[in-house]
Amino acid sequence: MQGILYSLLAGVFICLQSVFNAQASEKLGLWQTNAIVHGLGFLVSFSIFLFVRDGEWQKIGEVNKVYLLGGVFGALIVFAVMKGITSIGPAYSVSILLISQLLVALIIDSLGLFGVEKVPMNLNKVMGIGIMIAGLIIFKLK
Repeated sequence: MQGILYSLLAGVFICLQSVFNAQASEKLGLWQTNAIVHGLGFLVSFSIFLFVRDGEWQKIGEVNKVYLLGGVFGALIVFAVMKGITSIGPAYSVSILLISQLLVALIIDSLGLFGVEKVPMNLNKVMGIGIMIAGLIIFKLK
């Protein structure tokens, strides 16, 4: 249940962040907005870390360096979402984003990539994504 609540909360924050960033980028530009957003995110994250202390700096050597690219992905994600929202609007952009996210997650799960536990692909999962894509097409019909 806790995982569901955190996931719902993340969905709300991602949507709000996307719209806020797109609106800010109209005045500031895409990369300036991106830099400000990630700078503020760093300050908040680091401040919380200093209070919570939930990790050990010494273990950074044990982390596969590829996994540290998450921050780079974050900058590219914010840029792409801002461009998507300013080009096609929040609802359509986020719908496409969610479907692509689910497709990639399904591939990662079914192949057991990046050290995640392998979860077999089945017809229900394929049908679920198909229904989402059909829903997106219906959503966009005029």
